[in-house]
Amino acid sequence: MRVDPFYVTNLVGSLDQTQANVQQLTSELSSGARVTSLSQDPVASGENVLLLNQMQQDDSFTQSANLVTGQLQVADSALGSVVTQLTQAITLATSANNGTMNSSNVKSIANQISGILNEVTSLANTSYQGQYIFAGGQTSTAPFVTSTATSPATTTYSGDANVNFLHTPNGQKIQLNMPGNQIFMGTSSNSVFGALNSLIADYSSGTVDTAQAVSDTQALGAALNYVSQQRVTIDNSMTQITAASDAVSNVQTQLTTAQTNLMQANIPTMTTQLSLAETQQTALISVIAQLSSTSNSLFSKI
Repeated sequence: MRVDPFYVTNLVGSLDQTQANVQQLTSELSSGARVTSLSQDPVASGENVLLLNQMQQDDSFTQSANLVTGQLQVADSALGSVVTQLTQAITLATSANNGTMNSSNVKSIANQISGILNEVTSLANTSYQGQYIFAGGQTSTAPFVTSTATSPATTTYSGDANVNFLHTPNGQKIQLNMPGNQIFMGTSSNSVFGALNSLIADYSSGTVDTAQAVSDTQALGAALNYVSQQRVTIDNSMTQITAASDAVSNVQTQLTTAQTNLMQANIPTMTTQLSLAETQQTALISVIAQLSSTSNSLFSKI
């Protein structure tokens, strides 16, 4: 009969390994994590890094989307108020153009439209979190100023034509702003400020040049339609951001699930493995104790 002279040493080695397994399984069950160091599972650790990077990118997009959505909502609200103001100005101008008002009433119309001009200017200079949203890239300075040094008065734009975009994780570009000169200055036939300033000049004297006033009223109507068209771009951007945010949210859920499956302990499986390891540990301890005692020496049984 061949006897392994290192049987006790080998059994002790097996016991050490089993005890290490018990400790590892106990730690995993306690922390809930299957992988706590790179050496435990290099492949899973590498995959986890990739998942975390993607999750961080998605989190960054979500934060940016929340911020710019607030800005777009403010812009949309401001343009909605501009539409209301311009509609009121057209109503006033139409009344003044019918030839039934006296001089005092016509001057009153001029004053009311002047008030509307001031309100529209304020709306065009709307700021969000300290930045002027219709100034293009020059967000630190109010973009519109009206000078009454001439008649009609002149409104100037000090912003620029820069347009900003938000890039989604899938590479989509979403427009975030519209330069104020594009919205409010347009061309000579649809300039909001050009039409308002002209109408104020038309009625300030109390005497109406009907042909000129009607032409300027029509120009304001064209400006109103143009602003409404520009507003659609803002609305479309908000819709696109909402859709992109929903898509990213779904991806984040999937990534979180994947990371959980990759890195977290499977409690039922770990519990079974721990029970088996503890049983094996107990058995090894018992065998070593028996074989190490003098009365149960292996050689005494040969």
